[in-house]
Amino acid sequence: MPPPCVIGVDLGGTKLLAGTVDRELNVHHRAHRPAAGGDRSAVLDRVVDAVEEAIAAAPGDVLGVGFGIPSLIDRVRGVAVSTVHLPIADVPFRDIMVERLGLPVVVDNDANVAMLAEHRFGAAASTDHAVLITIGTGIGSGIVVDGKLVRGAVGAAAELGHMVIDLDGPPCQGNCPNRGCMEALVSGSALGRAGLAAAAADPRGALAAAVATGRLMTGALVTELAHDGDPAATECLRAAGVALGVGLANIVNIFNPEVVVIGGGVIAAGDLLLEPARAEMRARALSPSRDIARIVPARFGAESGMLGAAVLAYDEHDGIPT
Repeated sequence: MPPPCVIGVDLGGTKLLAGTVDRELNVHHRAHRPAAGGDRSAVLDRVVDAVEEAIAAAPGDVLGVGFGIPSLIDRVRGVAVSTVHLPIADVPFRDIMVERLGLPVVVDNDANVAMLAEHRFGAAASTDHAVLITIGTGIGSGIVVDGKLVRGAVGAAAELGHMVIDLDGPPCQGNCPNRGCMEALVSGSALGRAGLAAAAADPRGALAAAVATGRLMTGALVTELAHDGDPAATECLRAAGVALGVGLANIVNIFNPEVVVIGGGVIAAGDLLLEPARAEMRARALSPSRDIARIVPARFGAESGMLGAAVLAYDEHDGIPT
């Protein structure tokens, strides 16, 4: 008999990934959808459509569905209390998905579930003090202290992406009222804006040429051109890495972690982003914290959130508190 599976769902600011995952974290099927665009009903419909595709591809029974969503979560009620990037604030997400999917459902913040995967099985395994930063459309984060996820008094902790690192910096995105947040300077969206500025500054450069051919300026495009050796794109990543390093210095000083894991789609930049970040963190953070904190890429890359949501679903099925 084929082994049972769960469905792990990572709902990001722009992308949705639903995976059919067994207990060994083997992924039997991946269903991709855009996340952004349309009203609340359209977003929920796309989520259900992706999950149904993943369910149909399961080799055996499906035990449940775990969701990581970019929202502050009331975990008792399964409600998305507030969100910056998607129109799902105040949505009773868990109950809607139970009704529409007919399966047990558990919901948590997307970065918390990514931290769960990396702490249980990935780059933060065997540590008791760790921080994860996921860099995509926005920035999410998860914190482990004394081996346990930190959620705060009402589940709203670990919004490290909205730490202000430049008092006079650019406005943050979505519903955030701040300026100069780490998210405003380091996210994939921020990289896209930096790429556009660099293209305008050098109309003969590779960034401007890409725009002229109709390509959308995104963090992924800046990263691609940087890997190809374009100096302007490389500088965009270096500047983002320095800004990330400023934030990491604060994080290292506050939490004294053994490891800081960097995940999300922007991690495709690799050391073009991480080396400036490591150098800036070490220049700014206090000893001994700066001396022990390792800054490493996520083991599961951009799939940490999807796999963590699957781990969450297995924990819920098995009655394991997380």
